[in-house]
Amino acid sequence: MARVALVTGGTRGIGRAIVERLSADGFKVAAGYSGNEAAAESLKQETGAMVIKGNVGNFADCQHAVKAVEAELGPIDILVNNAGITRDGVFHRMKSEQWSEVIRVNMDSLFNMTRQVIEGMRDRAWGRIINISSINGQKGQVGQTNYSAAKAGMIGFTKALALENAKKGVTVNCIAPGYIDTEMVQAVPEKVLEGIVAQIPVGRLGRGDEIADMVAFLAGERAGYVTGTTLSLNGGQYLVG
Repeated sequence: MARVALVTGGTRGIGRAIVERLSADGFKVAAGYSGNEAAAESLKQETGAMVIKGNVGNFADCQHAVKAVEAELGPIDILVNNAGITRDGVFHRMKSEQWSEVIRVNMDSLFNMTRQVIEGMRDRAWGRIINISSINGQKGQVGQTNYSAAKAGMIGFTKALALENAKKGVTVNCIAPGYIDTEMVQAVPEKVLEGIVAQIPVGRLGRGDEIADMVAFLAGERAGYVTGTTLSLNGGQYLVG
């Protein structure tokens, strides 16, 4: 029987690439999204994936989303916590709303979503939780104290949850992408983007399908001995020992 996967922030960018790959691999996939109806409908038509609207920063929305997915597809075996936002600004000028919104969507969502599925995974003695962090959660970034804090917190969350659930057949891993060729990155001014690419040893931006390949491995049956790790996919831009 096909495994069921839920990908938050799954209708655009890296999330969409993950949904496309898991769907192609035969998983039953649901994609969470917050507001872009056109992107959700496009994904549904092209991949056949279920789409479910909600705010990952809201616990009740996450409860509703998981119940809806389980009612249509079955118990969730794989959760990919991919949803995230940026509200950039230097810290000495940052507003409370910029901080709290990023922490709520990027960090609180880990609890809101994972709490819905972890007991079922433990009961079934099989599960995969895959968290999409960022290079900036590893090295920091000017103008992103809120985002960097949330993405670094995701790495700590991954390690602790992995230890708690290892004996129950549930793996928890993290992927920290560098700069990936998505709509968000392409919106960066051209000269700034050129400067970013110049700092990447392989000489290019990453692709969404490269992140999806790693997710597909971690979601599979053969990844049962991989847990608590953070995999850096950044073209050599930041090397972690």
